Amino acid sequence: MASLFTPLTLRGIQLKNRIAISPMCQYSSEDGFANDWHLVHLGSRAVGGAGLIILEATAVSPEGRITPDDLGLWKDEHLPFLERIVSFLHSQGSVAGIQLAHAGRKASHTSPWKDGTAIPPQANNGWQTVAPSAIPFLEGEPTPLALDQAGIDKVIADFKAAAQRALTAGFKVIELHGAHGYLLHEFLSPLSNHRTDQYGGSFENRIRLLLEVTQAVRSVWPEEYPLFVRLSATDWTEGGWTLDDSLELAKILKGHGVDLIDCSTGGNVPKAPIPVGPLYQVRFAEEIKKEAGIMTGAVGIITTSQEAEAIVSSGQADLVLLARQSLRDPNFPLRAAHELGEELEWPVQYERAKFR
Repeated sequence: MASLFTPLTLRGIQLKNRIAISPMCQYSSEDGFANDWHLVHLGSRAVGGAGLIILEATAVSPEGRITPDDLGLWKDEHLPFLERIVSFLHSQGSVAGIQLAHAGRKASHTSPWKDGTAIPPQANNGWQTVAPSAIPFLEGEPTPLALDQAGIDKVIADFKAAAQRALTAGFKVIELHGAHGYLLHEFLSPLSNHRTDQYGGSFENRIRLLLEVTQAVRSVWPEEYPLFVRLSATDWTEGGWTLDDSLELAKILKGHGVDLIDCSTGGNVPKAPIPVGPLYQVRFAEEIKKEAGIMTGAVGIITTSQEAEAIVSSGQADLVLLARQSLRDPNFPLRAAHELGEELEWPVQYERAKFR
């Protein structure tokens, strides 16, 4: 059997294959609510055979949204439609996961197709952003408010409450977003964290918030359900967060109940010199898996069944997470199975179109 289609056991759940759908922001919500777009978008990937589907970066508070159009999980009213989505994903044999996020200083922007610019706090639909330090992401953008202890405590409480709601909605995997220059990553990196208190300065201090969020979430997340963390393994910028930092953090996270590191890179510094190309981030997943002894997920321009199979079969990562390729081909798992000589069960409604 192709390694890509072997089951993966994560605590008390089993994925039917090693293909996961990465969290991909849809910017299609109003007041944080999921809707028919999310149901069809996510449901089509479940019909297409993915083993795990992780919902997009879902804000744990209104001020944690990247845009006013982000999905949210900061109030109970968000639950009913999410429960409907989870139910459908599970009915198709996929496992439903959700990424919990806080955008930090990269919050309060318009959606990408509306130009993606910062919305000032005083403008319609804008709000005050927060960060570890009062340093904007881009020169000329509104300056974020440096979080005080009360603000930090609220962030931790918001993640915990969102995790509890995720459990109520029926999700079986939570991923904490500690990458791409959003709040938890901002605390990790010396480029965005200039604090001199217990949350800044040393490596141990800069990882403190992520560890506290992890502990808070794990305290309400059942023992039998896995917890992922997405990290940007490097800032690609001198003086920033490095692969060595990620290796050390991954070892610590493993001891705090984290089961898999979703290995991405960048996002905390504009115009970082990132060598984008096919499979360019896979080596980080391989290194963290090998050196930290924790399961990893690989991302980054993985576009063919042969590439995905090689990543898993060679032991570079335990899971392959697809984003843009999944947008181009929602049925990628069914196509990959055919190309790799595997027989997958198709939805009966699609049997007549099955590859022969």
